[in-house]
Amino acid sequence: MEQLIGMTDTAFMGRVGEVELGASAIAGVYYMTFYMIAFGFSLGAQIIMGRRNGAGDYEQIGPIFYKGTYFLLGVALVLFFGSRFVSPFLLDRVIDSPHVYEAAMSYIHWRVYGFFFAFVAVMFRAFFVGTTQTKTLTLNSVVMVLSNVVFNYVLVFGKLGFPAMGIAGAAIGSSLAELVSVIFFIVYTRLHIDVKRYGLNRFGLRGGESLRHILSVSVWTMIQNFVSMSTWFLFFIAVEHLGERSLAITNIIRNVSALPFMIVITFASTCSTLISNLIGAGETHYVRGTLNQCVRMAYLFEFPLLLLFVLFPTYILRIYTDMPDLVAASIPSLFVLCSAYIFIVPGNVYFQAVSGTGNTRMAFFLELITLAIYIGYVIGLIFYLKVDVAICWTTEHIYAIGILLFSASYMKWGNWKNKKI
Repeated sequence: MEQLIGMTDTAFMGRVGEVELGASAIAGVYYMTFYMIAFGFSLGAQIIMGRRNGAGDYEQIGPIFYKGTYFLLGVALVLFFGSRFVSPFLLDRVIDSPHVYEAAMSYIHWRVYGFFFAFVAVMFRAFFVGTTQTKTLTLNSVVMVLSNVVFNYVLVFGKLGFPAMGIAGAAIGSSLAELVSVIFFIVYTRLHIDVKRYGLNRFGLRGGESLRHILSVSVWTMIQNFVSMSTWFLFFIAVEHLGERSLAITNIIRNVSALPFMIVITFASTCSTLISNLIGAGETHYVRGTLNQCVRMAYLFEFPLLLLFVLFPTYILRIYTDMPDLVAASIPSLFVLCSAYIFIVPGNVYFQAVSGTGNTRMAFFLELITLAIYIGYVIGLIFYLKVDVAICWTTEHIYAIGILLFSASYMKWGNWKNKKI
């Protein structure tokens, strides 16, 4: 859902200006860095929900959902006010271009309101994935993206009597779209879900899993996702030092990548919750077959899409900008990105499988090692060699190969079958 919002914002910013296009990259990833704290918590909660669902303890799921929701609303409040004080100080020191800095701050000022809505939405996502009712997420994504398109069109360009707000309008529109997403989840759950069966009819904090127990699983995915997105933010800051054009290209490629990446993360997340359900049901002998099937199916969906990107790059890139020279300059980076998906697909599926076993601490350490290699490669490539932006995108190959090797090794030789959560 957050990827779709980023794609929409970029498509609109590509028609506002090159500075706004680049600034929305840094500001968008900056927002996502803190969003991933909540997303990481929800992954831990999802794993526990999946385990309870697989064991048939459905009434234990509701307390996990509500305790997680209340906790994340508290986190949202802290991050909202923290961002007000920290963001100007931090971004002023890492962004070279004053124009990019001003545009990025304009975006962040309004975008952080989305914390309150997005953090609730991730718990709904955890519930629906953990209970294997994933079609709801598709419906929600359609509603949210359509809302974001309407809000962006009205607020960015100044339609229906509203002033043209540019990049600030995109931030407001995205936050409003997240509000629509939460409203959809609440209404859908009340109308279509047996709330009594899943313990969702009890809003209190008593009963079920303790918050401490949820955090014992979630804290590692929280730290892991925050650190992972922080290195992604570092990548964009590094590219910004190569110039505004390089940053604009990187934002375009990031958003072109969002569509194939959503397919990967869909199969990876589903694989994670299926593995959690299988372990909960005592059927660990099906785990490896499920894991490999998810990889095959992800490839089956990915390759036709990537082939479309390779054969018609100009048409794909024009979705995000109407500047012909910027489109032409982005094509080499797009080709490099497409080649990385050979490793990104199995890397992400295997990595999420490690979390699905319940050993989120191991998943954190595996990614930490991979990210250390990734950061070293980024620093050497950009700050010392100052290579072309297309070569910078080989960082995706380095990360994907590293996480695949470490995760596959753990799933083959690690002691995960008897992990209790």
